[in-house]
Amino acid sequence: MPKRDYHPQPFRTLVVLGESTVRGGPWLTGEERRWPDVLADLINLCQEQPVAYHNEGISASVISPRSPGYEASAKPSAMERYQERVIAADPDLFVMAYGLNDMRAGMDVQEFAEDMETIVRHVRSACDPMIVLTTVYHMAAFDRYPPFDKGSREATMAYNAAIAGIAAENSCLLADVWSAQGEADWLIHQDGVHANGVGNLVIAHRVFEVVASNCSSLSEKTRRLHEESAWTKAAARLAKSGIELIERAE
Repeated sequence: MPKRDYHPQPFRTLVVLGESTVRGGPWLTGEERRWPDVLADLINLCQEQPVAYHNEGISASVISPRSPGYEASAKPSAMERYQERVIAADPDLFVMAYGLNDMRAGMDVQEFAEDMETIVRHVRSACDPMIVLTTVYHMAAFDRYPPFDKGSREATMAYNAAIAGIAAENSCLLADVWSAQGEADWLIHQDGVHANGVGNLVIAHRVFEVVASNCSSLSEKTRRLHEESAWTKAAARLAKSGIELIERAE
């Protein structure tokens, strides 16, 4: 069966909706080290026209008002802002990176999944972008920063399984950034929660890997550049010669 091509046209607009690791902060040396910025740079390296990039990360944000961490967050949740910050931007590439704060606050995984799926379905219905969901990041400081001290590795696994299920049921791509980090604590800042500069590179490249391997649009520029090269022409001649030899043998 031929592989599905999710997006054959170059991307126009990228929106990344998420928490503090999307937003960035003093655990990084600059905003250019945030993984969504690195992702946008990788996409632009592959396209003729740059993608319009919108970073919609908010520190301490949670998925919805029913998350136990909502009151302590004192920030708009994903559910309260996706229409203005995602749908209004009319993206053709939407990356949603939520779950870390809700998992740390002890939100019921089924309630989290319901809220995430609501956002996914509404965004898909409104502007039909290619949607990428990321798993919950690796972290170590589960016992710090109350009320965000209710998480665990086991809760992370439950959340990641739920996110994977939502992706499968809604034709989204899944970027398993937790797996990419490999539970390596040296990819986390000393605060025990946020990915450090190297960790952000690992996350960005996992998301890019998933997009590039499922969207032919990111290879079109390269294919055109190679089309007239001496190597490509020589390979074409060899291929044609091989076909002719097979035909003669038959």
